[in-house]
Amino acid sequence: MTARMALPVPGEQAKVLLHSCCAPCSGEVIEAMQASGLDLTIYFYNPNIHPRQEYDLRKDENIRFAEKLNIPFIDADYDTDNWFERVKGLEWEPERGARCTQCFDMRFERTALYGHENGFSLFTSCLGISRWKNMEQINDCGRRAAARYPGMEYWDYNWRKNGGSNRMIEISKRENFYQQEYCGCIYSLRDTNKHRRETGRPNIAIGEKFYGAEEPV
Repeated sequence: MTARMALPVPGEQAKVLLHSCCAPCSGEVIEAMQASGLDLTIYFYNPNIHPRQEYDLRKDENIRFAEKLNIPFIDADYDTDNWFERVKGLEWEPERGARCTQCFDMRFERTALYGHENGFSLFTSCLGISRWKNMEQINDCGRRAAARYPGMEYWDYNWRKNGGSNRMIEISKRENFYQQEYCGCIYSLRDTNKHRRETGRPNIAIGEKFYGAEEPV
């Protein structure tokens, strides 16, 4: 196990609202926060995830891990209609493009609102720990959402560094988390399956792959 360093919390704040997209991405972030003695609440708002079966799998895994560690978990439910309206006209944008910006904006705006209304002045997200994501794009969206509310700050910590990315995989294998194989939205699923077919691989089988399996990840 790679050694973990104490987190440099902005303003030495102890209370943090974590926007979580899934258990694999949040596992290391959660454990790092706990190791640093932070008062953590998980906020799950991901109306982009499609289909409902995939959404429920990701949420239930996140709840399972939160309950194991006795961490409060806020379920903001499945706001799909508003998400589709938000990304209308961006259906053919590539990953990391304008559609993803709108998606991050929408999720972080709701997170910042919840934080503002419930006594938080600091929020962050585990989205940036994935090497598949554009960290600066995510952080820009987080800062933009925080700016909507006086006194709210987005913590743009690089969760990949100091061994964070490696520990993410270690924790996922240890906990036998469900291993999602695409970002989450219907357009990501479409494009990922297209690439798989072009490279001779079968379409994604939702609900079948877990990090704890013997097959290498």
